[in-house]
Amino acid sequence: MKRLILAAMIAAIAPVATAQTREPVFTGFVEQARLLGRLETLIVARNGKVLVEQGFSGHSTRSPRNIKSASKSVVSALVGIAIDKGVLEGPNQHIAGFFARDLPADVDPRINKITIGNLLSMQAGLGRMSGPSYGEWVGSRNWVRAALAAPFDGEPGGGMLYSTASTHLLSTILTRVTGRSTLDLANDWLGGVEGFKIASWEQDPQGNYLGGNQMAMTPRSLLAFGELYRNRGVANGRRIISEDWIDQSWTPRTRSVFSGDRYGYNWFIRDIEGHRTYYAWGFGGQMLYITPDLGLTVVMTSQETASTRDGYRDELHRLMTSIVIETARSSSQD
Repeated sequence: MKRLILAAMIAAIAPVATAQTREPVFTGFVEQARLLGRLETLIVARNGKVLVEQGFSGHSTRSPRNIKSASKSVVSALVGIAIDKGVLEGPNQHIAGFFARDLPADVDPRINKITIGNLLSMQAGLGRMSGPSYGEWVGSRNWVRAALAAPFDGEPGGGMLYSTASTHLLSTILTRVTGRSTLDLANDWLGGVEGFKIASWEQDPQGNYLGGNQMAMTPRSLLAFGELYRNRGVANGRRIISEDWIDQSWTPRTRSVFSGDRYGYNWFIRDIEGHRTYYAWGFGGQMLYITPDLGLTVVMTSQETASTRDGYRDELHRLMTSIVIETARSSSQD
């Protein structure tokens, strides 16, 4: 019944065509989004053209904000570029060699089985440093050593154990193999993406940038990053990331026990009304959705202090579902 009501509401929203672009402008979604309350910005782009760009309650799409764990997808991109450049061997490369001075004396031998790919897909097996454990972890004197000393709650390559520590280890690896900070690498390697910029980023006590959280950028910048992936790694006619890495990143490797959605290399994956959609998700409702077959890139940012476990994440998914349905309908009429 709810789906029928939603469909009826969407059908009543007629796309407005502009003479210049001949693209539909989904003005009805602005009001639908406004009703969510916590939503602060919304950008909907189709085939590279921004159709909706709206800030709510005084917020702007051009002001930096903390994208929380959506930054994990940015770290994944940097790892992929490092592999493309030959700086790292590939997803099957074991990580223990990067951390010889950080491993505890009584280290569990399973640490030697963890690969870069395991960190990317949240299958390291180490105890989680997210959720209830996050505060204690970032309160430690050495985040890398604390992560590596965590007891194993699973096997390397086993079930998904979502942990910001996994992406932080990746950030540290990038710094150690290049001798450059992850922020410097992002500015260099992703600098060719017009509009992409990291405004600020937290560091650990040793100066390593926090892989997977506390990264600030504007919603417009997050859109530019999403467009890089939608365009298969090309920005402004220049190859930034290999198509092979995007395919690997968007290949389902495990499944979230919290959402049920599949997970690749720091990207969530779900089918929305029959359309494969890839998304980055940050605490509070910082979302980047990409639906390649419809040419859609959608950014939603929200109040960053409230958890989405009260159903708000599902509200954002429903808004994205509405956008997908209307885009698919307008595409069939082109």
